[in-house]
Amino acid sequence: MPDTAAASPPAASSSASAPAARFFNRELSWLEFNQRVLDEARDESLPLLERLKFLAITASNLDEFFMVRVGGLRVLVEQQIATPDPGGMTPIEQLTAIGARAREMVAQQQACFSELEQKLAEAGIRRVRGSDLTDRQAKAVEQVFEGEIFAVMTPRAIRGDDEFPLLVNQMLHVAVHLAPDGSSDGRPRLAIIPLGRSLPRFLTVSGAERGYSFVLLEDIVVRLVHRFFPGEKIQGHAVFRITRNADFTLRDDLATDLLAGMEGILTARKYGACVRLEVAADANEKVLSTLTTALDVGSADLFQTTAPLDLAACMQLTDLAGFESLRYEPWPPQRSPQIDNSAKMFEIMGRGDVLLYHPYESFDPVLRLIEEAAADPDVLAIKQILYRTSRKSPIVAALARAAQRGKYVTVIVELKARFDEARNIEWARSLEEHGVQVIYGVKGLKTHAKTCIIVRREPHGVVRYVHFGTGNYNEITSRLYSDASLLTSSEELGADAVAFFNAITGYSQPQRYRKIEAAPTGLRQRIIELIEGETHRRKGGQNAFIDAKINSLVDPEIINALYAASQAGVPVRLNVRGVCCLRPGVPELSENISVVSIVDRYLEHARILHFHHGGDDLVFISSADWMPRNLDRRIELLVPVEDPAARSRLIAILETYFDDNVKARMLQPDGSYKRVKAGRKKPRRSQEILYEEVCRRVREAEQTQTTTFEPHRAPGNEE
Repeated sequence: MPDTAAASPPAASSSASAPAARFFNRELSWLEFNQRVLDEARDESLPLLERLKFLAITASNLDEFFMVRVGGLRVLVEQQIATPDPGGMTPIEQLTAIGARAREMVAQQQACFSELEQKLAEAGIRRVRGSDLTDRQAKAVEQVFEGEIFAVMTPRAIRGDDEFPLLVNQMLHVAVHLAPDGSSDGRPRLAIIPLGRSLPRFLTVSGAERGYSFVLLEDIVVRLVHRFFPGEKIQGHAVFRITRNADFTLRDDLATDLLAGMEGILTARKYGACVRLEVAADANEKVLSTLTTALDVGSADLFQTTAPLDLAACMQLTDLAGFESLRYEPWPPQRSPQIDNSAKMFEIMGRGDVLLYHPYESFDPVLRLIEEAAADPDVLAIKQILYRTSRKSPIVAALARAAQRGKYVTVIVELKARFDEARNIEWARSLEEHGVQVIYGVKGLKTHAKTCIIVRREPHGVVRYVHFGTGNYNEITSRLYSDASLLTSSEELGADAVAFFNAITGYSQPQRYRKIEAAPTGLRQRIIELIEGETHRRKGGQNAFIDAKINSLVDPEIINALYAASQAGVPVRLNVRGVCCLRPGVPELSENISVVSIVDRYLEHARILHFHHGGDDLVFISSADWMPRNLDRRIELLVPVEDPAARSRLIAILETYFDDNVKARMLQPDGSYKRVKAGRKKPRRSQEILYEEVCRRVREAEQTQTTTFEPHRAPGNEE
């Protein structure tokens, strides 16, 4: 099993007294997160297809990192901005460090793929290269080429630098070096074949052995590339892919038409500067030279790899039928014991708050709530925020049905959700066509809060039923991400939710809420107040502690408040999945702070906060990470969980994470991560324990359920 501590730590000043020593660099900390994911791919104890899945995730993560984070830093350099980050690194210094760390990571990805390719072949999943094709397979490949590939793909000749085509971001291409002819003045000629996205990357071929055999699309194109250029002499080729800067934002405070403006952003990404050129290791040198010149790519931006390009595409192989032994044992989401399938969701929520912890518990009750609301004649209005949702969202369909049935439906669709803009634009238009009032977010801010409000007329008056969540309204990712849902009919939380929603959609000034807190108006200040409350209690000789589970910790103000708490003697336990700029364990600064990160089969996404508060135990769920972007440039929610059973359960969930000694890594003062060792203790894998606990609760509920015998009666004998 690889030791993450061997990886290069994020850059930071070596002196704990220097200002830069207080913070790790955000970008390098993110790369260490991706390293932890890669370490799962390298972990020989995991099933092979799960390892391949982790490898594909690291590749996808790195693609987005280059498009957004590296792209943004490049813009700063071009604008000659040298302002250092809180860790003291200038944009140029960050790019240099990122380049070195990324190359180290890519080398590990290549080695990991090579190992997995061999082991998967032994298990029956085989990649067949052109030189290894049998006569039968070669004939089948040629038939596919002639029948599909040749008909679909179109090579483009390039006669000069001014004719270099606009290459599609993240698409595979094959560049072909053709011998000079009489019209080229002796100069080499180049043609580029975009592989497109309409043909499958993995083409199935019959094999002599049982299992699954495939050929990569680019391998077929390279093998038969001469068919595109009859009568020409081919001197070389290169399979390549470019990554463009996608860090474009819209000044929506100046945009008169936000939807049109976001469509413009999507167009702008097509023309972004090349921030990375990936080329197969066997690339022809002349082709490579032409590409780097035409794309204005230096050696720092060039990545040559022995593994196939776009390893993220390997995710398609992880769902192959017939290879169940190469995957995790299924953990189907369980029905919450609080959910009675024979009762309406309004009745269930009327009895008391319901806490769901996904994906261990099913997301279906949230879907049921919205679908029942769409059909219920007593429901007057539905108000909901959609940030990211699925392609065939049942929630969107239910909202459309509700509007068609005359209910007052208002939906905030965040058009600025990065890389989901196109889908959200489509959903927004569809909802409008069905009579839904659609709000395109708030000028200057992203609406990231997760809430749905249902206003229902009941005999004793109007009741507001509310869902608060830490994750998106996406039934697909709800099976892959760990998130918390709170379903409540609390009068105070309902009033707060309506006031919050109406403040977003109208021109009203945000009001002081009874229970919740929101960004960007007061969420950071509320968190700091909670931290400082523990600090003051500890200074006064009282017990105090802070436990928090978040995805990222970057905000300097919150980090400094945590440092002050540590210096006062407050024990601070943090579970930070990804980026963490706080340096734990530094004497006289953060010696009372510990930070763990857990990477396992589910993506940790829930934000749960617990403050001792003199023994009163304040517990919250939140949509916000502790980052400036969430606290200053997004609309977020912090929601208290006051129901005793729900609060106790969230505290127990936090304890389960902090007890993990199988998948937990501990952040060290130098920025490296070390696995938490079980030693003589019983191994405790938090996600497995959480699932077993949910299953236990279901069994106990079934065992204690009172059995009622109800006889079938003959017609007419109902009495």
